[in-house]
Amino acid sequence: MNCCSEKPIIGLPSGEKLCKNHFIEYFENKVFKTIRQFELIGKEENLGIALSGGKDSLTVLHILNKLSRQNPKIRISAIAIDEGIAGYRDKTFETAKEYCSKNSIELHIFSYKEEFGLTLDEMLKILDVKPCTICGIFRRYLLNKKSRELKLTKLVTGHNLDDEAQSILMNQLKNNIQASARLGPKVGLMQDDKFVQRIKPLYLCPEKEVTTYAFLNGLLDNFTECPNVSQSFRAQVRDTLNSLEQKFPGTKYSIVNSFLQMLPFLKQQFKDEAIKVCAKCSEPSANDVCNACVYLEKLKKVVELK
Repeated sequence: MNCCSEKPIIGLPSGEKLCKNHFIEYFENKVFKTIRQFELIGKEENLGIALSGGKDSLTVLHILNKLSRQNPKIRISAIAIDEGIAGYRDKTFETAKEYCSKNSIELHIFSYKEEFGLTLDEMLKILDVKPCTICGIFRRYLLNKKSRELKLTKLVTGHNLDDEAQSILMNQLKNNIQASARLGPKVGLMQDDKFVQRIKPLYLCPEKEVTTYAFLNGLLDNFTECPNVSQSFRAQVRDTLNSLEQKFPGTKYSIVNSFLQMLPFLKQQFKDEAIKVCAKCSEPSANDVCNACVYLEKLKKVVELK
């Protein structure tokens, strides 16, 4: 069934087909409903949007920029991490810088090179480790540290429904239920001054819808994927889920919605998980020394031996 007399550009799982204008309205309403349903944003905030320059982060920045203009008490800025991936990050940053400049949004950029002394590409030449493993550790470390220094009240990420379904399944396959307890529209088990609360306004939006919204609003004109993603466990899980979704439409929604029913029990089970402070850098850590410092020590030893 079509929404109106205009040409439809996308079909929804419900079977309804929407034109451009009705899809944009539908998508934005879904995001705002998610924000209200999970109480992601308060009446007064200093939000930082983790901006990579990809479709997800540009989409959530675009929508929250609209919200900020409607409510000046909700301030926004963008925070970007330059991992140092040749031929990739420089391209996505061009898009990110252009959008922020055009919309008068303050953009803070921090890099692995400045913070750790090496780019990700240089790190991978030294250590035999999966790119996404070490990159994820350093990226989360920097985002939290810099968000706290910028006095942000919350850090917004562009994680969508596909991302969450992948994470849920990955944790199941790895028997890491404790990690799943930290998932959800609001990340983490408890509020703590050492962590800036991370939120996911695109939580219930499938990747297909996010991509469509980004292109319809001129947020990007091509899709650039990190060259390291093919080596990740997540990529294998992503392909499996996409195959299941094609054969059994609604699979991803079912995974996330059933997980949301279990999430309160998981958070309750692991609510007393202790948060330590890293003995080396004083950042929050699950262990005496955080993973970022563990890898930095490994890098330092190899560099010194050379």
